[in-house]
Amino acid sequence: MDLYGIVGNPLAQSFSPRFFTEKFSKESIDAEYVKFEIPEISLFPDIVSSHPNLRGLNVTIPYKEKVIQYLDDLDPQTRELGAVNVIKVVRSGSKVKLIGYNSDIVGFRNSIAPLINKDIHKKALILGTGGASKAVAGGLKNLGLDFTYVSRTPKAGQLQYQDLDKDIFSEYTVIVNASPLGTFPNVDEAPDIPYQYLTRDCLLYDLVYNPAETRFLRLGKERGAKVKNGAEMLELQALAAWDIWNR
Repeated sequence: MDLYGIVGNPLAQSFSPRFFTEKFSKESIDAEYVKFEIPEISLFPDIVSSHPNLRGLNVTIPYKEKVIQYLDDLDPQTRELGAVNVIKVVRSGSKVKLIGYNSDIVGFRNSIAPLINKDIHKKALILGTGGASKAVAGGLKNLGLDFTYVSRTPKAGQLQYQDLDKDIFSEYTVIVNASPLGTFPNVDEAPDIPYQYLTRDCLLYDLVYNPAETRFLRLGKERGAKVKNGAEMLELQALAAWDIWNR
């Protein structure tokens, strides 16, 4: 039986185990999907060496960047981004080759694309600078949108939350929450942006999918903005991961 799994910490709320277990059952695929919840990335090589039937892995917080040091190769776009969420395990005799990909790019791009109005949505703000934000950047780049990161710490070429004002929101009409703020059980949290300056031209996208409507999205909707959560992105990136493992 082929083995697939997800590496991260914590994994209690992870989407992938349920998705793939249901997929394998529905499609009569002789495979198993398991959680590899490890307290530190240095334990990653043990996962590969102790499971000879392992064919692929998903990678989630906090290891999307840290896992790269253990991989043999990266897909070119993934190398440019510097964040991995899919690993293909290629075996040839006793040799094992680990190749890193980022299916979040495809998932995010295809999920947000139907909402983009090219006449209005030309620039985007990415809230957060972690591994997930890099996939968002890749997806926006694919769609031809300019983007700027927003961070709590000052850095050249980025905005800070206190920089956001009415003029910024009139120029940057797509706002993507790529931080974990608002994730269950911390449902009262939301990115610290001036929601009063949002308009009907704004599009708010939240990578968080639990709860289905985060405080970030609710506050945007109250201002007339278009909103969407990350549930569809998760399904699309999972299907893209399956394609990567099996092509």
